[in-house]
Amino acid sequence: MATDLKLQTKDLIRCAWAGADPLYIKYHDEEWGKPVYDDKILFEFLILEGAQAGLSWITILRRRENYRKAFADFEVKKVAAFKEDDVERLMNDPGIIRNWLKVNGAITNARLFIDIQQEFGSFAKYIWGFLPNGKPILNHIEKMGDVPPRTELSDQISKDMKKRGFKFFGTTICYAHMQATGMVNDHLINCCARR
Repeated sequence: MATDLKLQTKDLIRCAWAGADPLYIKYHDEEWGKPVYDDKILFEFLILEGAQAGLSWITILRRRENYRKAFADFEVKKVAAFKEDDVERLMNDPGIIRNWLKVNGAITNARLFIDIQQEFGSFAKYIWGFLPNGKPILNHIEKMGDVPPRTELSDQISKDMKKRGFKFFGTTICYAHMQATGMVNDHLINCCARR
């Protein structure tokens, strides 16, 4: 039975970046490109994408549970209330990327995330409001080389968020966030996870 499942999984066509790592495959098949409207999950990806800056996504994905513990289960109000002793605790946590700018950026972003929730009613309303009719963009990707690192829309969102004070949310990180949260679907047109 397990062998049959392995064969089925192996024979499926996936985006090349998913590779053979079971963690990456699970993330690719179950999360990447699926629309997210839940503020808690959007905040989680904001933290994780910021941590990823300059690193590979698998590096962060392997530390995801450590981030969950370190950042109060991604409860935005708790993270926004972090103080200097929390920064020190995080800087001594070997389970996360111990970069002072990224750690402080995550706390700053939590506070700004709450500001957006108060202004728009939810972060989801704000971020999805940039999309035409608030609907996901379904790109027609035939090969991985067709996936852009950024778009005019990611430029626009990133610019607005930077103006609000967000850290580690340049246009490339913004586009990765859009892919991760299903604002854009960049799965290959023949990929098993494209729905």
